[in-house]
This record gives sequence, C-alpha cells and structure tokens, in this order.
Amino acid sequence: MNPWIGWGLAALFTLLAWQQYGWQGLLFAFSAITFWLLLQFNKAVRVMRQAGSAPIGYIDSAVMLNAKLRKGLPMLQIVMMTRSLGQKVSDEPEAYRWTDPGGSHVTLELRGGKLVRWTLWRPDGAGADAPSPP
Repeated sequence: MNPWIGWGLAALFTLLAWQQYGWQGLLFAFSAITFWLLLQFNKAVRVMRQAGSAPIGYIDSAVMLNAKLRKGLPMLQIVMMTRSLGQKVSDEPEAYRWTDPGGSHVTLELRGGKLVRWTLWRPDGAGADAPSPP
C-alpha cells in the first residue's frame, strides 16, 4: 500500500474516533495505529532474521523466482520470496543477484527499493538470458 494512503486512512480514523467518542476514541485510534505499526515492524524483523540465517545470494530455483517476479515489487517482498539476502552486484544501478545450485541466476535491478528490471541467466543455453517482461 502506498504510505500516503495508509497515513491518510490513519488520520481519517483518528479524526472519526475523536468526533464519535472524544478522548477515549482518540486513545483507541492511537492504540490501533501503534498496534498496526508494531505488526509491520515485527514482520520486517522476522523476514530479515530468516534471511540473515541463510547463505547470501542463494535460492532453490532461479527459474521459479523469475516466474514470481513483477515490476514494482518492494525489496522486503523479494527477500520474503527468496528467504535470503541477495548478493550485491552494483551500486548504480542498484542490482542484486540470487544463484541456484545449478548455476542459474537472477539479477534484479532496483530503483527506490522497488523492482524495475530483472534478468534470468541459465548456463545450459536453453532459455539463456531471458529478458524481463515489458
């Protein structure tokens, strides 16, 4: 979800709670928003803990990762799918690579923490250098 929409909904919820129930509604709204933020933080920490315990840049299948990718995917969701941190390939453009046991790898290009482009490379020549969809 777009952060502007999320914060706008939180502000609207707070305003409506204040109008309907006064200070008790305001207290409830702040409690609900804080709980939601804690859930999001807990999710990010859990994903990073799991990814931190795995080998860097390793995935079970590069082809399956390639099939699941789509433009605009945030880095946190990519790490959730791969269950490991990517091996950094370059800083400009920001690029990461995940390799499978067969030697195939997927290289992802990110801009602003969102997936822009990716490339699958397979060593056997079958389907090598499959470009990302338009």
